[in-house]
Amino acid sequence: MVEKIYLAVDLGAESGRVMAGIWNGKTLRLEEVNRFPNGGVHLGETFRWDVMRLWAEIQNGLALAGKKYGQQIVSVGADTWGVDFVLLNKQDEILGQPYHYRDARTRGALERTFRKVPRAEIFAQTGLQFMELNSLYQLLAWKQNSPALLDAADTLLFMPDFLHWAMCGAKRAEFTIASTSQFVHPLKRNWALPLLKKLGLPTHFLPKIVPPGATLGKFRKSLADRTGLAGVKVVAPPSHDTASAVAGVPTANTGKANWAYISSGTWSLMGVEVKKAALSPRALALNMTNEGGIDGTYRLLKNIMGLWLVQQCKRSFDAAGKKYTYAELAALAAQAKPFRSRLDLNDPRFNNPPDMPKAMQDFCRETKQTAPKTAGELVRCAYESLAFKYRETLQSLEELTGEIIEEIHIVGGGSQSRLLNQLTADACGRPVVTGPVEATAMGNLLTQVRADGELGSLAEMRAVVRRSCQVERFEPQKPR
Repeated sequence: MVEKIYLAVDLGAESGRVMAGIWNGKTLRLEEVNRFPNGGVHLGETFRWDVMRLWAEIQNGLALAGKKYGQQIVSVGADTWGVDFVLLNKQDEILGQPYHYRDARTRGALERTFRKVPRAEIFAQTGLQFMELNSLYQLLAWKQNSPALLDAADTLLFMPDFLHWAMCGAKRAEFTIASTSQFVHPLKRNWALPLLKKLGLPTHFLPKIVPPGATLGKFRKSLADRTGLAGVKVVAPPSHDTASAVAGVPTANTGKANWAYISSGTWSLMGVEVKKAALSPRALALNMTNEGGIDGTYRLLKNIMGLWLVQQCKRSFDAAGKKYTYAELAALAAQAKPFRSRLDLNDPRFNNPPDMPKAMQDFCRETKQTAPKTAGELVRCAYESLAFKYRETLQSLEELTGEIIEEIHIVGGGSQSRLLNQLTADACGRPVVTGPVEATAMGNLLTQVRADGELGSLAEMRAVVRRSCQVERFEPQKPR
């Protein structure tokens, strides 16, 4: 068959890229078209996203793809991190510079909110893990700090929905990204309007929710002219990057809960794929989350502070003139003495400290542990803390599902850390299968392939991943 090309716009907290998926009817080959840095921008006392620069980089990538692949390109879809959003007024002007989820304005928001609506009631209406960065608390901060702008808002678009609007003009909320907000009902699969009204928040700007795989329209003429992509469709993939990553897991056990995934990057998202949201008092007590997945599934998972720890350590090392690559840091960690200290990854001091190594060292001293000093010791401490958190989360998932998890799939950029992979297998006592690194792009692109009529089921999509990508297996070793 003639090869078809699909494009994924994949934005992470540290970088973004436009990826091409070349489909030959059996396998999907990925080619990177444009990669660019991402990250928050300090503005006054706030922390924001520079969405105009991101959109400019995306347009550059689309234009490069147009020159390279031309009429072979069928569709484009975007995925990003969760919770953050853009507000548009009736004239489609952006209201304010969009906030970064690590902005300090939501600190203390949980307790303030629980005084109005009990924790258990919020969980029953949303099924989501309680984190101050969730969209619900961001909206409450808007109401407190900028009520006039909130009142002027006509449309709320989560980050990938905003990119889809920029591409084709559609104002829709894709289900998986909307489900990260903590104001989508986990059973009705629609906005939790009674909760928002009880908190005094407006609801008029919430768009219609659509499922992953929905066709949103064709490129705006002006964008098509600039990029040479006339007639290209915009298809909503699982627009939360973790939802796309889970769709791209190469498991042969679709429909079963006997495997777990870890989407490993700035965040580690560890969970299982289930058919019904877990809303029991025990799920609430364990602070688990039920985020939307493809084909009506839910991702019962825990959001875990992931390789953000290592990324911020690297930033501090760079600032001090000690420039390491991530591979060099992993090698130093492998040489460091094991099991000297362990972090509580729920401690808010690690959210966005000015100096991550100091924050880690202060925590260890305060908890009477040996404080890591060298770069290798700091990274090893981060890895081991993550591995033990994965073990704890594995036990919670098995308790809630009643299933024994037989295998853990690690996908995403963090799957390249062989030391962390082995530590995870050892701590959890389960085999770990790693890869693909580009699971998010694979899930995004294969959803578009399916929307184009080339594939029929999620199981078929995952079979394509197995045919297209190599994986590596780590067996648990005896604990030292």
